[in-house]
Amino acid sequence: MSDRKKLKLAAIIEGPGWNFVGWQHPDIPADSSENINFYIQQAKLAEAAKFDTLFLIDVSHVGPGNIPHYLSMFEGVTIMSALSMVTKTIGLSATVSTSYADPYSVARQILSLDKISKGRASLNAITSNPGGMVNFSRGHLGKQDQNPMQKEFSEILLGLWDTYEDDAFIRDKESGVYLNPYKMHTVDYRGEYFSVDGPLNISRSVQGRPVLYTAGTSPTLFDHATRYTDGVFTHGSTLQEAVLIANEIRRRLIEKNRRPEDFIVSISQNPIVGKTEQEAQEKYLALLRYIPKNSIPRPQFYGSAEKVADQVQQWHEHGAMDMLILRQDHPYGIKDLIELVVPILQERGIFRTEYESDTLRGNLELPRPAFRKI
Repeated sequence: MSDRKKLKLAAIIEGPGWNFVGWQHPDIPADSSENINFYIQQAKLAEAAKFDTLFLIDVSHVGPGNIPHYLSMFEGVTIMSALSMVTKTIGLSATVSTSYADPYSVARQILSLDKISKGRASLNAITSNPGGMVNFSRGHLGKQDQNPMQKEFSEILLGLWDTYEDDAFIRDKESGVYLNPYKMHTVDYRGEYFSVDGPLNISRSVQGRPVLYTAGTSPTLFDHATRYTDGVFTHGSTLQEAVLIANEIRRRLIEKNRRPEDFIVSISQNPIVGKTEQEAQEKYLALLRYIPKNSIPRPQFYGSAEKVADQVQQWHEHGAMDMLILRQDHPYGIKDLIELVVPILQERGIFRTEYESDTLRGNLELPRPAFRKI
């Protein structure tokens, strides 16, 4: 797999991390999930390291048993809009559920974020859980509704993002012509769950359309992802399992006459890295001393910088992932990987040393989609 394009990196910014105890560490603000300064710090750190994108997982149904981050966190589009003002090149990805969100509102929010950030927005459009649906007055719908809703949502979303052709807006002050009305298109969509006329009141993205992802591991999800999206966030508990999943996704892309090179397969990991194996072990053991004890499984990517760099390289070169999404268990999880592992990956020619583009699509090496009317 040596001819594959360079590794892509994303940083999930989720306050004290994907665990119950990180907030107790003396080096992280206990309120980091609602601390704008902490988000800015993490965003600037990832951008300085030339990461492709920031990413935020979202939930809408919580209880006292959730991890601390989920109990007090910012809404995704809001925080990404704020971070767009303090970053220049890194991508900005929010998560929205198609099971309860409104496709017109989401299309407008994400395309607005894309305009504000000058072509850096993306959306992770996922299905939800029953609790989340109840919070949005959709408790009468069940699991059987989620996939058909996601299909309708995606078709409307893509149609609205192509409301205007690239050159629809004339904006000629001398002639008084603002818009070529023949290059403005409605959606006129009538589905079982959504009905949308359009058009959307914002011009087409500089990157054609914002990047669209979804997440999951089911065959139905893979079929949906390879039909509508630019990438998928999936999972593999071992390298072998991850390779099998990635290859299945690429097979489905080829079946649909799509190039696997134009699609991003992503896997998340929560590495704990040290200069040495012993240093990584000490960081891990320090977290196990907090209550609830032993609440953090040993990470898959774990150990010395060289060892973790080898793991990342192996997973990438075997085709298990195009993009590694970093989650943070230890308060320095992302910072340690940036400082200790990224330079090794750069020396090996696996990861970039400078951004290639001003847009997210450009840095992901995804083609700019031509205008289409659904």
